[in-house]
Amino acid sequence: MPATVIVGAQWGDEGKGKIVDLLAQESDLVCRYQGGPNAGHTIVVDGETYKIRQIPSGIVAGKPSAIGAGCVVDPAVLIAELDELESRGHVVAGLLFLSGNAHLVMPWHVALDGARERRLGRLQIGTTRRGIGPAYADKATRIGIRVQDLLDPKILRQKLELAVAEKNVWLERVYGLETFDVEEVVETQLACAARLGPYVADTSLLVDRALRAGQRVLFEGAQGTLLDLDHGTYPFVTSSSPIAAGAAVSFGIGPNRIDEVIGVAKAYVTRVGEGPFPSEIEGPAHDRVRELGNEFGTVTGRERRCGWLDLVALRFAVRVNGVTSLALTKLDVLSSFPELPVCVRYRLPDGSETEEFPAHQSDFHHCRPVFEVLPGWGTEIEEELPPAALDYVEFVGRSLDVPVRLVGTGPARERVLAFG
Repeated sequence: MPATVIVGAQWGDEGKGKIVDLLAQESDLVCRYQGGPNAGHTIVVDGETYKIRQIPSGIVAGKPSAIGAGCVVDPAVLIAELDELESRGHVVAGLLFLSGNAHLVMPWHVALDGARERRLGRLQIGTTRRGIGPAYADKATRIGIRVQDLLDPKILRQKLELAVAEKNVWLERVYGLETFDVEEVVETQLACAARLGPYVADTSLLVDRALRAGQRVLFEGAQGTLLDLDHGTYPFVTSSSPIAAGAAVSFGIGPNRIDEVIGVAKAYVTRVGEGPFPSEIEGPAHDRVRELGNEFGTVTGRERRCGWLDLVALRFAVRVNGVTSLALTKLDVLSSFPELPVCVRYRLPDGSETEEFPAHQSDFHHCRPVFEVLPGWGTEIEEELPPAALDYVEFVGRSLDVPVRLVGTGPARERVLAFG
């Protein structure tokens, strides 16, 4: 299909980078449509590991890659990634396209993000403290600084003077933090402009022309469905829209241009940070899954909370994204467990049970998982799935009425089985 969206179907960290890297081999353009350097994709190619935060995963495959207007960009992080990729022999010039409408993560956004989390104490959201929320907040209040502002020194200085004056008041008087010197900020951002200027492009036009020419365009998000600002487990969410519709918004194309939506989900589930997590594993099995799955954040290194597969939440993700097929990753992590609980329903506070995701947060916060236990397969996965592993995969597809087309059985690119 010409236009395919790869979307996280859980709380993020589902292995989207690997699936994007795999499908990028047959794509003509790879596009990142939301988020910033608060989420990373880990890709293993020919024994080499890449941890990517800003640049679309397709760049590792040597594919033209675009960062859309719905993203926020930390210039320092992006430049560091460019330097690393080039030092490892990857050609980036002429392959990376950066939307001039994307907003910038500035140093005060990072400072304010950390300060606000500390002030919240036990009520904190659990952000990555990378400045993403404050950057999107400035975008919404129309005082943000965009990538294209880097290209006009006069406008850039005007906007920076205004922003620094306002943010310094907050930093000094509210949080008691160090303030920023506007001249130093201007000098730093002008240096970033010199490096990033050649990559700035009209990414909406780029995608439109690619689709009109019949090229295959792959869209990737950063976080997962349940972290969506509008449809996720608010307030424990990100500050943008990871759902599939966000791809059309970010790149300025009509929703009818999207042909296929591939939902990526682990064979179990994880989440980072605070918030309710119905199928969270209790006891020694939790640490075992974390260790076997290497469940530590790509960007932060934080330990991820681990849970058994949650079909209620996954059914919700299928609905809000219009998922047409699933990629089930990390099935190999479950190979040593003799029994595998799968959450098939939630028991609500009033005692009733439901297969649908609760619309009211109080129900979700206090619901309990209802598990169906499937047999494990007790052996490593090689070229084919053991019968019990195949039964597990088919159970997921049957329960959701969506075919599972890809199954990940290891971290490397080639460790993916295709079905159907």
